[in-house]
Amino acid sequence: MKTWQKVCIGGGVAVAIAGIVGYSITAANKGVVTVQTAKVAKQDTLVSIVTASGEVKPTTYTNISAQGYGRITQIFVKEGDHVKKGDKLLLQENVQANADVDAQSAALNSAESGIQAAEASYKAAQSDLLQQKANLEKAKLDYGRGEGLFKDGLIPRQDFDQRKTAYDAAVAAVDSSTAKVLQLRAQMSQSQAMLSQSKAVLTRTKDVLNKTTYTSPINGIVSYLPERVGDYVVMGMQNATGSFIMTLSDMSVVTAEVKVDETDIVNVRMGQDADITIDAVPGKTFHGKVTEIGSQAVLRSSGLATTQTTTSTQEAKDFKVVVTLDSPPENLRPGLSTTGKIRTAEKKGVVAIPIQALAVRSRKDLDEAAKGSNNKAGGSSVSLAAPAPAAPSDPKKDEVQGVFVINGKKAEFRQVDTGISGVTDIEVTKGLQPGDEIVVGSYKALRTLKPNAQIKVDNSAPKKTDDQQS
Repeated sequence: MKTWQKVCIGGGVAVAIAGIVGYSITAANKGVVTVQTAKVAKQDTLVSIVTASGEVKPTTYTNISAQGYGRITQIFVKEGDHVKKGDKLLLQENVQANADVDAQSAALNSAESGIQAAEASYKAAQSDLLQQKANLEKAKLDYGRGEGLFKDGLIPRQDFDQRKTAYDAAVAAVDSSTAKVLQLRAQMSQSQAMLSQSKAVLTRTKDVLNKTTYTSPINGIVSYLPERVGDYVVMGMQNATGSFIMTLSDMSVVTAEVKVDETDIVNVRMGQDADITIDAVPGKTFHGKVTEIGSQAVLRSSGLATTQTTTSTQEAKDFKVVVTLDSPPENLRPGLSTTGKIRTAEKKGVVAIPIQALAVRSRKDLDEAAKGSNNKAGGSSVSLAAPAPAAPSDPKKDEVQGVFVINGKKAEFRQVDTGISGVTDIEVTKGLQPGDEIVVGSYKALRTLKPNAQIKVDNSAPKKTDDQQS
């Protein structure tokens, strides 16, 4: 046999042996899943956090709207200025308002003069009435004496008639004076009423004039100022809103108003601690406490409360949560974007596992795995860590939460009970002990891993791809 023939035969034999060995290895590893594992351990502290986004809002703020009709003639502040209560903000044209005050002041002076004249006339009428009453008394006495003398025939009838006429005239004069007193009293009351009316109108016109000068009702900053000098503003009436001039915000007490998802709101409580980060102040975290929790769900798309809509909807909903900051910085402005992390629960010394290690399997899958184990063991009893419930109504829908625990070269599915969850870890209250080795990856393996499947542990660092290296 020639040399080249021997070489060919030897190469063929080597290839055949390599093929057999490769086939044997492939057959041996068929159905084996490569996984990453980790040891179950206790954590010193596990904190459950609800994360939500929102914006900075002051506790106290006021919107200044137009108080009358007219053009803005002067503005004393600009956005960002600090103001104190009573400081002037702007002036509105006041020519008509000043004229109305002057006219009404003159009318008030006239009414006061009228009252003085009416009082003088009334006093004069009272004096005249007293005089007429005195004359009546004298005429009455003369008439009485004359009547006696006439009966005794001591005076002529003409004299008696004169005395009677004088008495009747005195009676009429008293009646006239009394009526005049009553008339002047009524006129004086009317003048007093006109004076009160003039005072009221003057108060109104002065108020209209004062409202052309806008002053700050609170201490704070000018957070929004859309108007300019020369703009014409109008006051609101009935269903028409008035012109909006500016917003003043008291930034001494600052809050972060965030929107919490409806699935997390049940865990939020009053007084819980929260950490607030503000996009405009990078690298700093501000502490605060939950001081208000909204009772109405708000539609995420429109921002309307569910009670303001007439149709039902399945879209996502949020709840308003207000966090009051403990020590807000002075340079904060309303409307700055914030992110709040509310600590809803905290436990110490708990058994915790990575959240991605949790898996859910149907009762049907667990039962099939148990039957497969029984058949391979020759009918021996093999039980899974997840106990079967009593007569499930639908095994396909009856799901069990658990983790895959390493048992030799197999992944045993073990049912667990969980507690609070942190950012990356979740508490296990039942089903695991510290030191147990569980499957934590990969995501693909955990998604498709079957109970009692053959596994291969590979905890080496994943290799970087060309794109990652570049």
